[in-house]
Amino acid sequence: MRARKINRLKNRMLAVVSCTMLLLFTIASQRLWAQNKDIEDKNVTTAIETEFWKDPAVAYNQIDVETNEGIVMLSGSVNNILAKERAEKIAEAIVGVRSVVNRIDVKPTAIRTDSVLLSAIRGALIADPVTELYEVQVKVNNGVVTLTGSVDSWQEKQLCETVVKGVKGVRDVKNQIKIDYKIDRSDSGIEQEVKKRLANDVRVDDALINVNVRDEEVILTGTVGSAQEKAQARIDAWVGGVDSVNTEDLKAQWWARDRMRRTALYESRTDEQIKKAIEDAFIYDPRVYPFNIDVDVTAGVVLLSGVVNNLKAKIAAEHDAENTIGVSYVRNNIKVRPKVIPMNKELENRVSEALLENPYIERFDLNISASHGIIYLSGQVNTSWEKKLAERVAEGVKGAVVVVNNIKYEHEWVWEPDYQIRREVKDQLWWSPFVDSDDISVDVKNGIVTLSGTAETYGERQSAEENAYEGGAKEVVNNLQVTYPYRSPYDYGMFDAPYYYGP
Repeated sequence: MRARKINRLKNRMLAVVSCTMLLLFTIASQRLWAQNKDIEDKNVTTAIETEFWKDPAVAYNQIDVETNEGIVMLSGSVNNILAKERAEKIAEAIVGVRSVVNRIDVKPTAIRTDSVLLSAIRGALIADPVTELYEVQVKVNNGVVTLTGSVDSWQEKQLCETVVKGVKGVRDVKNQIKIDYKIDRSDSGIEQEVKKRLANDVRVDDALINVNVRDEEVILTGTVGSAQEKAQARIDAWVGGVDSVNTEDLKAQWWARDRMRRTALYESRTDEQIKKAIEDAFIYDPRVYPFNIDVDVTAGVVLLSGVVNNLKAKIAAEHDAENTIGVSYVRNNIKVRPKVIPMNKELENRVSEALLENPYIERFDLNISASHGIIYLSGQVNTSWEKKLAERVAEGVKGAVVVVNNIKYEHEWVWEPDYQIRREVKDQLWWSPFVDSDDISVDVKNGIVTLSGTAETYGERQSAEENAYEGGAKEVVNNLQVTYPYRSPYDYGMFDAPYYYGP
């Protein structure tokens, strides 16, 4: 009798083990199938067009999208160069996109003569607290701007281009500024620094990226999880001494998000290692490096202190710290002390002119008041993105110490049945390269979306909430539990990369 019971118990255990092995084999097979299966081009095109349609800054009706083997072609026309770049950034953030060819034509509605445009560009370069120090020459021909001159780094060169692109009426920018490195570096030294920068950046998973340097050319090969991650890896590769960066063989594969899952990200770093990584990041940010900013780290919490002469530098330092592996929170105690604080009326006029120069904000009737360097914004815009953009524009005005943003906006909700909202939210989560949709459950009741499950980072948690609103949520209850506590750049929107200053 006892022997029969033992045999039955053994049989049950064998059955459980067999079922478990079969389940594991099925999961592994499905994952392998997913890794080797490309997303259909038509689905990628539909996902991009859907994002364009939902984005207030993209002229959806004027842009055409074609996809061929994951390579996206954008064509059509927009009325400003920032809209062209924003469309490219959105397309890069879609799962399945390997690269983006941007052939969108810029046809400004505000026609400016070349002489007027030249004056506006020179004024913008002088008004910026960083580029005012550079010796850059500007030429304009039929709205196409050519920049020449010499700067000390690739980051400074890009900053000049970004400032020019923010001027209304610019159709294109040919950046021929030369980089004059003060010292020569060995290929091995460049290679080690590139590897270090990739390893310290929360937006890049370096697990499958190979770095080689030949004659001051950085060659990145391997795999990343999205086209946007590839673009960020390229930015990180521009360290001192680099002549060019080649990412031709760095492939963006959507399934790599699951394989990469950088293990070092979740390993503890000493406070001293975090401090050194932040200080290294400051060196490559032209908005920050001229200032002596103190960095103190205690159990992953960063305290920034010191004095800068413009508000943009303070905010940039905070973002640089938040983008560093191992950081759990940043307390920004940096003081802003401009060389000269303009009279209140003058500062109000500067902010007003800057907002009128922005093609997205110029149409809104915003109220601006200033008091001893503190700028107060109020009025009404259509979206939270426009509210944040107005704040960023004001922060970049020379003489600003603090920006108090009292601008209001309304989230316009269009009724849809709960099952439809749930389906669209799940689609949004799946198409996002920043979210692991397998770990997130979606429930909808009367238009209110509840997200539950886990997110590996604060950035993933925030991205999931944004995806829920994009999917049609009236409100979002975000119950996602974060398994690794660092703040990601995606908490500030997907376009706040260190050297991207446009919307």
